[in-house]
Amino acid sequence: MTDLAAWVERTFDHAPQDLPTWERALTHASRGDAHYERLEFLGDRVLGLSMAEWLFDTFPDEPEGALSKRLNALVTGAVCADIARAIGVPAHLRLGKQARDDGASDSDNILGDVIEALLGALYREGGLDPARAAVRRLWADRIHAGSAAPQHPKSALQEWAAANNRKPPVYEVVDRSGPGHAPRFTVKAAIPKLAESEAQGSSKQEAETAAAEALLREVRVAPAKKTRKK
Repeated sequence: MTDLAAWVERTFDHAPQDLPTWERALTHASRGDAHYERLEFLGDRVLGLSMAEWLFDTFPDEPEGALSKRLNALVTGAVCADIARAIGVPAHLRLGKQARDDGASDSDNILGDVIEALLGALYREGGLDPARAAVRRLWADRIHAGSAAPQHPKSALQEWAAANNRKPPVYEVVDRSGPGHAPRFTVKAAIPKLAESEAQGSSKQEAETAAAEALLREVRVAPAKKTRKK
């Protein structure tokens, strides 16, 4: 048995039937035409369904909105990337030389995509049951991480603005740098005529989320600062 086959069986409790499928799930587009993107497309849906079903069963008294918040928090690119690192995906990534030199093996974007591609490969070979079991095993320490459903920073900022009679927050990409496979976005989040914050991320969505979180911290402490000055 090859190292990859042993790793797949150990990690996903599934003996790979077609090793090239798993190799493809670990191959970045910089390596050639046979890369992970189609399997990622499939695995994204497998993860979403498996997680939604799990949350539905685990939190029977929560409404749809709270379940959606939990789902969104658990399947972000950053969380998927952390899962990928925890199970040793970087050691098995297949990257082109330039991507490897640029540090793509530690890119949240790529690692998050690959964990979804691996779930896609598992679903193709074994169907939903082993994929569901893998999701529940790999995310087991996270599903009960908080007693209340977490709120996405962009939603929280939107609600803060509405509650304080402010215009809705706006987001602007102010810079994009880095190679195509490992981009860095700088996004400015602003509540017009009040405050603004900038943050970076490996995707526009990640940068917007970080900027919203930073701006939310700023506007929440602003009233306290004003009170101390009086």
